[in-house]
Amino acid sequence: MEKSNFVDQIRVFCRSGHGGAGNKHFMRNKFTALGGPDGGDGGRGAHIILKGNRNLWTLLHLRYYKNVLAEDGEKGGANNCTGRDGKDIIIEVPLGTIARDEETGKQEAEILEDGQEIVWMPGGKGGLGNSNFATPTNQAPEYAQPGLPGLEGWKILELKVLADVGLVGFPNAGKSTLLSVITAAKPKIADYAFTTITPNLGMVEYRDGKSFCIADLPGIIEGAAEGKGLGHRFLRHIERNSVLLFLIPADSNDHKKEFEILVNELEQYNPELMQKQFIIAISKSDMLDDELKEAISKELPANIPRLFISSVTNKGLIELKDLLWKVLNEPVN
Repeated sequence: MEKSNFVDQIRVFCRSGHGGAGNKHFMRNKFTALGGPDGGDGGRGAHIILKGNRNLWTLLHLRYYKNVLAEDGEKGGANNCTGRDGKDIIIEVPLGTIARDEETGKQEAEILEDGQEIVWMPGGKGGLGNSNFATPTNQAPEYAQPGLPGLEGWKILELKVLADVGLVGFPNAGKSTLLSVITAAKPKIADYAFTTITPNLGMVEYRDGKSFCIADLPGIIEGAAEGKGLGHRFLRHIERNSVLLFLIPADSNDHKKEFEILVNELEQYNPELMQKQFIIAISKSDMLDDELKEAISKELPANIPRLFISSVTNKGLIELKDLLWKVLNEPVN
């Protein structure tokens, strides 16, 4: 079986650095027998930082890093010398990555832009040395602060594909073929279900040098919201798409029912998906005459734009690009 290089979720144990302890020290040299306190502060523990990298498209490079342990800060020195801070760990991730705490499920960070940096797990603050606690009434304090501990726990990094348009449809609906025709992407295409088992992204070249991103996502089956088929591994990626393009093959036994099943699975997974813009494209329409097209149109919801296309003959693809561009650039009310 072919092993995919696309990894969209990893589990990793992370610990940020502990702060260094402050120093309890008094000045002693050949000129000063009983000098005052000069204990320095401890250094800050190292942060764990997430950084966006647009050249990454998968979390594969992090698969084998089961433990991310950041460096502790150094203890404060004599002569009011502050300890060295721990060296921060920067984890580069693809755009669209979300970081969650495994135990609580709470989202802790989200990376959406190239070069964006978020201090995911801050290191512990260094403790104060005894020189900070000297007062007129206590000129020789015998204590210093310990450094604060860092944060630790099992974390989940999850990638949700960033694309303007998401292709939605049953397995073998022709999504990969459409993507290969209107973009430069080269997805795997074959005449059996679940050919696509990972998202494929492609850039659609529009007029005047304009372009938009489209994602061919693994096919939905009935029950996907409960985890059947590719289940949540697919549905997670659809949350970020501005427009959902439903692809229904012309040779479907029931076009209306197929569309309703697709919409129902999306709604069960996340009702907020119903707020997105829907477009219906009937693929493989080169086998239809005008009478059949009219009959299919009457089956489908009247309030949703629909097109008849053929990836093999390029029929309707220019009109599809025009409609997608128009919808993507409509002003938000």
